Amino acid sequence: MIQMYGVSMRYKHDIEVLHNINMSVEKAEFAFLVGSSGAGKTTVLRLLYRELVPTEGQIVVAGYNLSKIRSAQLPHLRRKLGIVFQDFKLLPNKTVERNIAFSMRATGAKRSQIKKNVDRAIEWTNLQHRRKALPEDISGGEQQRTSIARAIVNDPLLILADEPTGNLDPVLSLEIMRLFERANTRGTTVLVATHDVDLVRRMGKRIIRIDRGRIVEE
Repeated sequence: MIQMYGVSMRYKHDIEVLHNINMSVEKAEFAFLVGSSGAGKTTVLRLLYRELVPTEGQIVVAGYNLSKIRSAQLPHLRRKLGIVFQDFKLLPNKTVERNIAFSMRATGAKRSQIKKNVDRAIEWTNLQHRRKALPEDISGGEQQRTSIARAIVNDPLLILADEPTGNLDPVLSLEIMRLFERANTRGTTVLVATHDVDLVRRMGKRIIRIDRGRIVEE
């Protein structure tokens, strides 16, 4: 599902944030990318959904070589991905259910299919009582669950989550991870970037450790 070969990433002024990353995540696998703030986790995820292009190396995601992918193919790639951002990125003027439905509407899905998928995602994330609420009227945990519901609503092949529990207490954090685990049992590949080592150990999944832009341990 994910292959990274000799990937390095430098920003302006030749600052290297990733160095010679070699990493793979298999189909239907659940893995954690663990490291402290600034280790390079977010950069890896941004490369995987092709917001960034590496300075060196090759990346293949869901069968797409991201070094050769054409602009017209990017929407097709991203329809296969569910992305959970650290800061949620919910649309403030849309209700919970409309935020969840947004990506399906953007791809032109049928109204009946949108309703079916949104209802299921809301049930999974226990947001039935918040479906008509705006993001400003719900808690941080509910905003995160909305973000996850939006990521899973399209039945993605791959979920990429960036510090999804960074602002949550331990109980809510474990609840969020169980949602990813549930998606994984349906065959979705999951890669979660986090610095919460204690939570990761409780989950008992594969751990990939990154430090100062290098994979140092699995």
